[in-house]
Amino acid sequence: MPLALPKLLAFDTSTEHLSVAVLHGDTLHAHNGVGGAQASTTLLPLIQQLLGEAGLALGELDAIVFGRGPGSFTGLRTACSVAQGLAFGANVPLLPVDTLLAVAEEARHAFGAKQVVAVLDARMDQLYAARYDFEADGPLGGNDEPLLLSPEALEVPAGWALAGNAFAAYGPRLAPAAARHDALPSATAMLRLAPALLAAGRTVPAAQAWPLYVRDKVAQTTEERAAIKAAAAAAH
Repeated sequence: MPLALPKLLAFDTSTEHLSVAVLHGDTLHAHNGVGGAQASTTLLPLIQQLLGEAGLALGELDAIVFGRGPGSFTGLRTACSVAQGLAFGANVPLLPVDTLLAVAEEARHAFGAKQVVAVLDARMDQLYAARYDFEADGPLGGNDEPLLLSPEALEVPAGWALAGNAFAAYGPRLAPAAARHDALPSATAMLRLAPALLAAGRTVPAAQAWPLYVRDKVAQTTEERAAIKAAAAAAH
């Protein structure tokens, strides 16, 4: 007897884009739009709308999938608090997904990239980065820990692709020889990852809806900004 397809809700608010999707059997309902400061007010209505379109109640879900980070501090707090509240209310397990893994999956799906260095703009002249090798390590690409580093410090192995949202801000300073793909941690990418994550036992209870920050600072001090500008001027 074939296994029933999972009923899943997924959302990500880790960047300036808001991504929400509901999977019911083989039918997908998705929304991608403006996030940032608006995410905290629009996320719940969008979730209700897509669940309604899918004909699902919260309690019928097999899991709630959310982007745990790294990314925007405010965005991660929004995703984690909404995921936690929904999971507590509906008694549904949570499936946290690393946002960099979702970026790599988007590059794999859209561009056929099998070996990916995923990057997200961390602001403050830094990147979040991690490597994923879908060819060698299977559907989850391995377990590389995300790093926080300057654009110049990023190393991309020969033949690997570079994917993410950092090209507009740091393009000339990023591994010029690597193939580049614009990609974001979308809810649909997380839904494609969900079966392997569920099989690996990665669900957590609502109390463990924790963000992955990587960096503990939200902003630079005036002195730090001045030092960075002075260093950049000296370099030029």
